Amino acid sequence: MKFLKKINIIKNDIDSFLFYLIIAGTNTSQITGISAAGIDSNSRKITALADAEFCLLGAIKDYKYKLPKLKAGVTPALISNVCKVLLGANVIVIPIGVYKRPYFQHILVEKTYGNPSNCLSTGKTMDKSRVSDLYEKGLSVGLMTNKPIVISESVPGGTTTAQAIMEAFGLDVADLVGSSLLRPPRKLKTEIIKTGLLNANLGSEFSSIDVISALGDPFQAFSMGLLIGARKSKNTVILAGGSQMIAILLLALEFISIAEKQFFSERVFVLTTGWLAYDESLRKLLDKVADKHKVKLFGFASGLNFHSSKIKELRDYEKGYVKEGVGAGGLSLLAYLKGFKYEEIVSECESTIKRMKEVGQISLNKEYQ
Repeated sequence: MKFLKKINIIKNDIDSFLFYLIIAGTNTSQITGISAAGIDSNSRKITALADAEFCLLGAIKDYKYKLPKLKAGVTPALISNVCKVLLGANVIVIPIGVYKRPYFQHILVEKTYGNPSNCLSTGKTMDKSRVSDLYEKGLSVGLMTNKPIVISESVPGGTTTAQAIMEAFGLDVADLVGSSLLRPPRKLKTEIIKTGLLNANLGSEFSSIDVISALGDPFQAFSMGLLIGARKSKNTVILAGGSQMIAILLLALEFISIAEKQFFSERVFVLTTGWLAYDESLRKLLDKVADKHKVKLFGFASGLNFHSSKIKELRDYEKGYVKEGVGAGGLSLLAYLKGFKYEEIVSECESTIKRMKEVGQISLNKEYQ
């Protein structure tokens, strides 16, 4: 019954949502083997820009950013673009530390573009002043908003910074945080995070700002502010993603007062893909955060699947590749709640992949075929 009530809150807001796509860079993504969001470190510098371009414009002949070579699958921005079109959504892109200035329309929250956070292994990813500034910018955008919002992301290396954040706050999540890779590089992530925590030397008294400054990425700093600001304005917030969104939720709950937590949690929902939700690890992550802060948190998974598709890149999702990103789970569930059948979404995804191949936009690494 409670789940139905929460779904109805989302359904009632379906035509009012503002869609934010925050693309960000962390040099954590430059570690070999850490992420499948690009076959090498250089391609991972372009991934977030290419994802945003594709989410906004779809399959186009004169694209500027080459989608990264992947071992399998295709960018989840494909699903996001298809569902964005079905929803008639206007996606607002916010680039933070993405190596270069995007040519497409975006909102600038910092003076510079090419300033990703340091690798989390340093224990000092960003100056505290930068984290505070990004938080305040996000907060002011959230406070000024008079509509429900969807927060989505493209941050190569972001699941590793998310895990580091959760571990800094004492949560045992090493076996729960997913990855864009078929087999998450758990040992590598654990080593990097252990080094980062040692170098950070956080002590016993620290805030969310301290933790982001030590181990986080620019997306986390801005989105924590955006989430808190939107809830202070009494707006529903959908966090469209997986473990990265749960890390944002944790950061916000750690940051606000105990008195605010119950109201804050009532209209925050994590929406993700079925590929991430099927093994229960995401639910366990959400439960850990909820238990720690004694609040009820709700997550919902999209029923989108590609079992019936004859296109290899889409069927790869069913094998465990890619899984989520660019708000794919959230946007596909919203499209479904608006009345579009999942079969329609699959069909549109197939048509879009065909167009991508026609214009040379798809970029699979042939040696892995």
